[in-house]
Amino acid sequence: MSKWIQTAKFSFLALLGMVLLSGCDKSKFIVLDPKGPVAHQELQLIIISVILCAIVIIPVLGIFIYIVVRYRDRPGNNAPYHPEWADSKLLEIIWWGIPVVIIAILGVYTAKTTINLTKPPVKDVKPIVVQVTSLDWKWMFTYPGQKVATVNYAEIPAGVPVQFILTSDAPMNSFWIPQLGGQEYTMPGMSMGLWLQADKVGEYFGSGANFTGKGFAHMQFRVKAVKQSDFNTWAEGIKKTSPVLTKAGYKTLAKPSIEKELSFSSYPKGLFKDIVNKNGGKYYHHMNDMGDNMDMSGMDMGK
Repeated sequence: MSKWIQTAKFSFLALLGMVLLSGCDKSKFIVLDPKGPVAHQELQLIIISVILCAIVIIPVLGIFIYIVVRYRDRPGNNAPYHPEWADSKLLEIIWWGIPVVIIAILGVYTAKTTINLTKPPVKDVKPIVVQVTSLDWKWMFTYPGQKVATVNYAEIPAGVPVQFILTSDAPMNSFWIPQLGGQEYTMPGMSMGLWLQADKVGEYFGSGANFTGKGFAHMQFRVKAVKQSDFNTWAEGIKKTSPVLTKAGYKTLAKPSIEKELSFSSYPKGLFKDIVNKNGGKYYHHMNDMGDNMDMSGMDMGK
């Protein structure tokens, strides 16, 4: 029996060690390595949820193991036996009261965080708008403020809130930059908003998070956060050196295919709105004129 217990202890410690050590390399767990205020808030929500769940799960598992060992039917076991026992009001209050309190705390904190995420991460910096269209099997980014477009990569200024306006001109997908924040669906005929921000200069992995066919694995993109001055230089450079995206060019781009990173010096006026409307969007109310004329009057544009 003692040998079996020693083996069980060794196995448990070995398993615990593997689990804990597997988290030492943050680069492999980018969801847990936030690089922006939105991702930081979501990580805090994850940690609080885990702690609150652990308050219930760990005692339950501990009690389960204790009962299995203590009350096991074996020769010489002197554990008390009360076959007439029916209920306990005290225990009922404990095992119902604790989960109710935990769910209440988790619900309030989740609602508060979710509401905060619908607003710009900071309010003293002028945001920029980037329209995102998911296609088969690529991502197109159009910049209403800079009048340029890219495919499979996006450049943004670090420290500046970015209002991503999302839609799809293909099957529904999900836009996700794990280190900057949670995912948001892109849907044909709809214009969805997602606030994100990169705190520091760097390059971040982005991906589609919803299966959309045989080219789905190639629906990855990179987001490059640079200084504001470098972002302005990049946009000006695109205008001077890249080709124009015409309506005919967009129709070709929208066909199922796998593309490398592309840049365009301009794109047809109202392209994003046309994409939304042709998929039924004209029958719905959309936020902020689909990003082309966002009202920033409520924000402090001092910087």
